[in-house]
Formats: sequence, structure tokens, C-alpha cells
Amino acid sequence: MGFTTRQIHAGVTPDPTTGSILTPIYQTTTFVQASIDEYLDKGYSYSRSGNPTVKALELKLADLEGGVDCSCFGTGMGATTATMLAFLDAGKHAVISDVAYGGTYRLATKVLSRFGIEFTFADTSNVDEVAGAIRDNTAMIFTETPANPTMKCSDIAAISEIAKGAGAIHVVDNTLLTPYYQLPLELGADVSVHSTTKYMDGHNATVGGATISKSEEHGAAIRFIQNSTGSIMSPQVAWLTSQGCKTMSLRMDQQSANAMAIAKFLESHPKVEQVRYPGLESFSQHELATRQASGYGAMAWFEVKGGLAAGKKLMDTIEVWTLAENLGSVESLITHPVTMTHADVEEAERQRVGIIDGLVRLSVGLEDVEDLIGALDKALEGV
Repeated sequence: MGFTTRQIHAGVTPDPTTGSILTPIYQTTTFVQASIDEYLDKGYSYSRSGNPTVKALELKLADLEGGVDCSCFGTGMGATTATMLAFLDAGKHAVISDVAYGGTYRLATKVLSRFGIEFTFADTSNVDEVAGAIRDNTAMIFTETPANPTMKCSDIAAISEIAKGAGAIHVVDNTLLTPYYQLPLELGADVSVHSTTKYMDGHNATVGGATISKSEEHGAAIRFIQNSTGSIMSPQVAWLTSQGCKTMSLRMDQQSANAMAIAKFLESHPKVEQVRYPGLESFSQHELATRQASGYGAMAWFEVKGGLAAGKKLMDTIEVWTLAENLGSVESLITHPVTMTHADVEEAERQRVGIIDGLVRLSVGLEDVEDLIGALDKALEGV
């Protein structure tokens, strides 16, 4: 079956009691057992260890991503944390994309490093640099592609081969493209990580995360950490996310089309210094973005002539676009990563990897593209 059919039907069965077409919200702490001898005969005991509503979403996401197991979490960072804890012990080493979500950088440098886990932030767009960062104790390569916020891409297949040769696990943050556009597990990765808050929900209604594993062994390791730490998704959030997933492909296609039109407009605007969007032929990794994904997504960034002051003025005065953190929603959002999403990344590191002070990040939504372009044009004229 096709992706759009599966995003609607995968993981969902009619409620056996009422025939409800939607999986009910099982808002319960515990599950009654028939007897000691029949303990877990229905598969559930306590909602921290598993819940039918959450399970329906997990089955859907595993199907869409092409994995054998999925675990859903209370946040995207919960999913990333559980994955790192599952495969990184004290004394182990991980290679992480030098451009990644600010929370991933914070988790590695300010939390997990306290427990004897070592990290190298490498330019994962350069496979030679990835190979050169491997040590005898390397247990994980964690790539984010495209990377937030610079949109830098990494070759998933090539890095997966490097990880395999090193006996390491390859984890890919697939949030920006979703399984609709990119399938890391098919390209050789072991685990795909998502912030379901973004395109899977798509409506700024929930916060959540998910991991999808290619092997039962890896899935079980992540589930053990999840149950031990209690980083679970609530039934209400799982139900809302399941409904959001049903329109993901339609939203992604329209948002991506809007993003392409906006990127082309910005590229031709006299007050714009530079634009980065994987769909543009001027994007330095356009060939890779086209080869390993079926779409370019709805994220872009640009720099206004006049630098930080001009960029701030644009973001403070623009109409239609909303100044806010988050991405992937039906509402178009505009963000200043240096002071918002990546504020915890040290200034020298931000500058080194290209997260410049004047960078304006766009998460393109579903509004009429003429309105979005008109608002950008008006704001640019005022800087």
C-alpha cells in the first residue's frame, strides 16, 4: 500500500467494544489482570510500560518508517536521551553532527558528558571527517540531516557504512523530512529519531518524540531505558498525534511547494544576502538532497543585508509569519536561532558551524504562498 493509505490506516483497528473507527483514548493508569497465571494475557499492566492508544501510534510510525519497533516519548529530547542512554556507557564515544538541534548539543555537552561519555562534533557532511573522528571506543554516530537550522545534509548511506565498519550504531534525526520524504533505515541507519511535535502533529497542539528501530534488539534496548526512566508519551498526546499523521503527506507536499516558491523569491531579492534551501540548485548539496530524499521539506533560512540588526527588525515587524520557536506546523513560523533554539550553543561553536547571528529561520506553513511572500517583501522593504 502507498504511504498516504498507510498513514491513515496503519496501527488502527476498530474498537472491539463499540466499533469506533478511531482508537480510543485509554486514559488509565493500570490494567486489571484476570489472574496471576494469566498476568499480561491482554498485553498491558501499567501505562508507563505500555498503553493501547500509544501502541497504536507506535505501530503506525514503525510501519511508515519501515522499522520493526517504535517507542513514543513525552518529547523529542526524551527520544534522543533514551537512545543515547541505551547505547552509550561510561567511557564510550559518540560522533554527532556539528550542526544539530540545540537541545541535542546541550544534552551531550552539559548532561551526558558528566557521566564519562565522550563526544566529538564533526562535520558529518564530510564523510572523511566522520571516518577520521572514529575512535576505538566509538559506539554511536548521531546525524541530523537536513540539519537544524543550516539545512546541511549528511550522506546517510555512506555514514552507515562507516558506523558498521566501526561496530557502532548509526542514529539519524529524521524530524525535518519525516518518513514521507526520507527513510534512513532503508539507507542503512539503525535507529531513526523524531520530534513528533513537528510534522507528525503538524498543528502546534502537542509535544512528543519517537524512535523507530530496524532491529528488535535495538528497539528493546530503547524500551528498557524508557520504562526505567519513565519518559513516556501520554494517551491524549498519542491520540492527537495519530490524527495529525493522517494528513502528513498532504501537508508536507504543500508546505514544501510553498517553501520552494519562497526560497526562489528570497534568492532574487536585492536585500537578501544569502538563502539556503535544499531544493535550490544553488544549494551546495542539492545533488545529495535530491538523491537520498524524495522531497526537500519546508525549512529554509536566509540572511538579510544589514546583518543582525536588519534581521531582528524584520522578525519584529513581519506580518502573517509568527515569531515563535517550533517548526513543522500549519502556521508559518519565523525564528532567530541564535537567541531562541540554539541559545545554549557556545558563540564560538555557532560561528564555526555557520549558525551566524543574522540567520533567519523559516518554517513554512500552509497559508496562501502569495500572502507569505507579500509579508516577507513588505518586511524586507522596511529594513
